Amino acid sequence: MIGAALCKAGRTGPIRILQLHGTFDQGGKEARVVRLMNHWGARASHDLLIGDPDATGARAGIDSQVPVRFLFSPPLFGPPLPPRYMALARAMRGYDLILSFNWGAMDGVMAHRLFHLVKRLPPLIHHEDGFNEDEANTRSEFRNRYRRIALGSAHALVVPSNQLARIAQREWHQSAGKVRQIPNGIDVASYQGKRPATAIPGLVPDGRLIVGTLAGLRPVKNLRRLVRAVAPLRDRVRLVIVGEGEEREAILAEAAALGMDDMLLPGFLPRPQDYVGAFDIFALSSDSEQFPISLAEAMSAGLPVVATDVGDISAMVSASNRPFIVALDDPDDFTAALSELAADAELRARIGEANRARAMQCFDEAVMFQHYARLYGGAIRDELALI
Repeated sequence: MIGAALCKAGRTGPIRILQLHGTFDQGGKEARVVRLMNHWGARASHDLLIGDPDATGARAGIDSQVPVRFLFSPPLFGPPLPPRYMALARAMRGYDLILSFNWGAMDGVMAHRLFHLVKRLPPLIHHEDGFNEDEANTRSEFRNRYRRIALGSAHALVVPSNQLARIAQREWHQSAGKVRQIPNGIDVASYQGKRPATAIPGLVPDGRLIVGTLAGLRPVKNLRRLVRAVAPLRDRVRLVIVGEGEEREAILAEAAALGMDDMLLPGFLPRPQDYVGAFDIFALSSDSEQFPISLAEAMSAGLPVVATDVGDISAMVSASNRPFIVALDDPDDFTAALSELAADAELRARIGEANRARAMQCFDEAVMFQHYARLYGGAIRDELALI
């Protein structure tokens, strides 16, 4: 554990961590990072170097007792020039541990690779959570080569899913020993029980079932696919999409064209445990996922799920839910799956209970906390002889 490592080293202050993020907006990666920061509290201090100063929406979730600063220089984005890499490397000195996240932080990882010996930099652990639409199906060969080189000095590469673990080894040529698969975890117990429809701002019950989702409104989430799938059932179900992003107007336009003027987009809502239980069916329509936290949240709330068969989704849900995980390119199957669940309350209840049992067994955050504490603490012991 991190705390144990500190005690053995005789340290009196918190571990100093520098985090590198391209963006720190609301999303699954940020939700996990914030939970870990809040869990460790004052035992670790965090400086977050952010590539996009306008993308820091997740900072609101950080507890006040967590020592944290947001930094925007040196730039994480820019031309691949030695002076910028040198500036990033200099910024890493004085910390105990560097944590980098996704492609947006990869220039920082490269700076560590180039200067970690000369500058005697602290250990770096990189995290990959998934891809945007530009790499949803096929990774960029340039980015693959860049990752292979940059990750050469990383202590470990953390991924949440089976698929990403395979990609890391096959495409990025990372050894099995370096790749650490740590599933995302949540406070499963806090999701138990049905929530009233009024927990979602603007949602007034009208007798129809609620099909809901939580997602950033980005092209890779393909929420227009979800709109099209729900449209034939609009007399029986109502669609609620919780999230914000650049696709908002396009999603609303798709719904209006299909006669779904009462579809609800309430924006981003904090504390999903307070409202996910208001849904009757959870739906994911993404072109690409790895280990979606929103799916674990829905399962923890006891919901049946209809989703595209991407990433680890089929492996995450209960066996009874797997027939409702549909092929990516078959919109009719998506609609049919939603229709079957909407028509059978007993089936929804049975699958939802099986999903909740699986979430309790596999996705509780206590296990995630333990894995990350061991990994981060182990990196510090290896580098700083904290035994």
